[in-house]
Amino acid sequence: MMKLTTLLTVLIISIGGAVAQPEKASAPKDLTVKEQLEIGKEKQVWMLTYFRQRYPTRIEVDAQGKTIEVPLPDPMLINKLHIALSTDGRHWTPLNDNKPVWEHHVRDPYVRRGPDGLWRILSTGGGRGNDREKVGPSCLYITSRDLIHWQVDGTLPLMKDVRDESGTLAGNIWAPEWFYDKQTGEYVLFWSSSFKDAGWKESKLWYSRTRDWKVFTPAKVFFNPPYSVIDGTLLEENGTYYLFHKEEEFGAKTGERRAIRVATSNKLEGPYNLIEGPLNNGQIVPVITEGPTAIKDPVKPGFLLLYDYCMTNRFGASYSPDLLHWEVEKDVSFPADARHGCISLLTAKEADILLKTYTAKN
Repeated sequence: MMKLTTLLTVLIISIGGAVAQPEKASAPKDLTVKEQLEIGKEKQVWMLTYFRQRYPTRIEVDAQGKTIEVPLPDPMLINKLHIALSTDGRHWTPLNDNKPVWEHHVRDPYVRRGPDGLWRILSTGGGRGNDREKVGPSCLYITSRDLIHWQVDGTLPLMKDVRDESGTLAGNIWAPEWFYDKQTGEYVLFWSSSFKDAGWKESKLWYSRTRDWKVFTPAKVFFNPPYSVIDGTLLEENGTYYLFHKEEEFGAKTGERRAIRVATSNKLEGPYNLIEGPLNNGQIVPVITEGPTAIKDPVKPGFLLLYDYCMTNRFGASYSPDLLHWEVEKDVSFPADARHGCISLLTAKEADILLKTYTAKN
């Protein structure tokens, strides 16, 4: 234990320039469905979809550029779909006692309703094909009509037509999302991929388009800032597209830079211009954070950005009046061990059905 403590101290010193995380908060209260939400007939309800995890290690880079994995306490992983509900976007009630609502692989679940009323999930990993060496990695495509009954519609090898200069296929498709382009009637899928030996190294955001979820355009680079980037998510407001994403840089040269940034464009496909946030030379929320999801604030004019502090196993939220200037919200509560959330709007009727369905299971 003394050696580990010493090593961690050396690592922290070696990546000088990092902005420390805020004081470690006490574990948030894990609400249950027994504490019923007050859902009026006309009240909007928000749904948070997520998986659960506590990382087994924290990856660091020392002054010599060597990658070191520092063990973290009490690791766990449940790569399955979880759901929580809220009426204010800040206090969340997990359904099914914070257990999965579907017994199938789902990681980084992006769950949104399409213009046709169909709920669509894109999920990291889960492919079982034997042709990975030919087409590269895949992500899962899942659909539902009612948020209760789900089906896997296929695995999507979105990087199958892309190779690097050495002819190597990408090693990963992480945190895939989709965005409906009202102007063209197409779905724009985007995700992060890397050709290195780890998905967080020299990663870019890529994209593809489809009308029918069967035929997809060849993948192209969507966003390639001067740093490794993962976990992109889009919000459109008054003709401007806001691309929230994680800057995935850390080490002796860069310092600790694993946190959320934002870029904007007046075109969905970009180019996107980086907005210089007030934290850590350009970031908008504290380190170490990832998995952003953004919505209009349910209770006052402005917007909410949710994200998880992935190394300290807690969730966070920030408020902004204009999508550019953010302040951390302190009065929040999230399901224990929630990771990489996605927020969607429900009707009161839909929320009531979910509450009854998953309360009855217990």
